[in-house]
Amino acid sequence: MKLLSFRDGNREDWGAVVGDGVVSLSARTGCATLADFIGSEGWARREALVAGLQAERPLAGLAFLPVIPRPEKIVCAVRNYMDHHQEVLAAGMQRELSEFPPIFLRVWRSQTPHEGPIVRPRVSESLDWEGELAVIIGRGGRDIPAAQAYEHVAGYSIYNDGSVREWQFHAKQIASGKNFESTGGFGPWMVTADEIEPGRALKLQTRLNGEVLQSSHTGHMIFPIPALIAYASTIFTLVPGDVIVTGTPAGVGWSRKPPRFMKAGDVCEVEIEGIGVLRNPIVDQ
Repeated sequence: MKLLSFRDGNREDWGAVVGDGVVSLSARTGCATLADFIGSEGWARREALVAGLQAERPLAGLAFLPVIPRPEKIVCAVRNYMDHHQEVLAAGMQRELSEFPPIFLRVWRSQTPHEGPIVRPRVSESLDWEGELAVIIGRGGRDIPAAQAYEHVAGYSIYNDGSVREWQFHAKQIASGKNFESTGGFGPWMVTADEIEPGRALKLQTRLNGEVLQSSHTGHMIFPIPALIAYASTIFTLVPGDVIVTGTPAGVGWSRKPPRFMKAGDVCEVEIEGIGVLRNPIVDQ
């Protein structure tokens, strides 16, 4: 089942993909947002809720919103693919493998939806792509054991963790380069967890103007999804609608020789097997 958030005129709405269209579920469930629905008793009856419904509007031309427009937390993993860790070393950065998952937080205003622009800020010439799998938390909790982590997953989506590299390297903490407004593509929808077998290695590909720049699969993660959930939930209580962005494989722009970055007029696509394609045009601030 695919669930998504979108704009209906001046109003934010959410619903389900039915065929080539969308059906609104906010009024039918009494839940104003998708995050509210994920945390509601109605979540277990989601398939029955949609059964027999006809699409109310086409996907084509839909004004998408980030899948979860305002999550309480966006937890992002750093250097979580071995091939990416190796390209970081090859680029001259001294980084040892960590015993624990390196993470940082994004703010919700840094997100942009499917087909929405990723904005290169005026202070940078080094806006980079990072195609990533996003995990949406369904059942919240604190101190979640890794063995039970998949029980807390509502579904999966796609993230482009757009990175403003100069600002990322201002200090050892990289969050400044990861939180510029409208740099994190998130969408187009979430695929519910029952559609994807826990631990399945999903092919991931990032393309810039049709050229393949990243090609890997999620089985190459250093810290798999259960480890990320267990670690994050040790720090803070996870709640329905929280997003865990699981890291990117090799092929980012700054490690290339010469470096290569996104610029106005480009189109960046991230495709993940079993989920779909996240597409974002690049514009200047």
